[in-house]
Amino acid sequence: MTKDLFIQAILKYLAGIVLVALLLFLPAGTLAWPRGWLFMGVLFVSMLAAGVVMMLKSPDLLRRRLNAREKEMEQRQNIALSGGMFVLGFALAGLDYRFQWLQLPGWASGCAAALFLMSYAMFGEVLRENEYLSRTVEVQAGQRVIDTGLYGLVRHPMYAATLVLFLMMPLVLGSVIALIPFLAYPAIIVRRIGNEEQVLERELNGYTDYRQRVKYRLIPYIW
Repeated sequence: MTKDLFIQAILKYLAGIVLVALLLFLPAGTLAWPRGWLFMGVLFVSMLAAGVVMMLKSPDLLRRRLNAREKEMEQRQNIALSGGMFVLGFALAGLDYRFQWLQLPGWASGCAAALFLMSYAMFGEVLRENEYLSRTVEVQAGQRVIDTGLYGLVRHPMYAATLVLFLMMPLVLGSVIALIPFLAYPAIIVRRIGNEEQVLERELNGYTDYRQRVKYRLIPYIW
């Protein structure tokens, strides 16, 4: 761990808090939104815990994830689509709370928060299992195929975790309307996986054999 890495991680973390808070609470028109704060808590406490573990145990992984720059044009398009999904979804959640369009009961948000935390724990396990995990589609020097643990069940366990994570976000916020933009995420992930597997088959030794051994991409026995 270096001082520069620590400062970079803290600044990006704080910037994320400010950005999400603005996207949520400005449309809501108030800071007195309990489920908005519930979401901020489960998201950023989990993110902080994951960041601390990476900083202490695998600073190189943290550095790669902080400095990732997507090279594939199709993946840059996927990132742009995901960004639009988040902006629209969070804004709709805030507006839904302000105007009380279609709010979920409190127990539903609590269940969604529990599923969110379980999925984030799965995401953390994926980070532990795969030291090469990057935010971009790339093959690193010396990279090998990981085929144990969650990678023995599906080829893309990180995306399986984020699928649940992202679909739970509007539900934690208590908004059915905000769920609508997030329903685009499965299609974005399918598109991303298709391009990613082309890159991995072309550049990562052993990936073709791994693909034949582990049949399912995202959800066991389904796809």
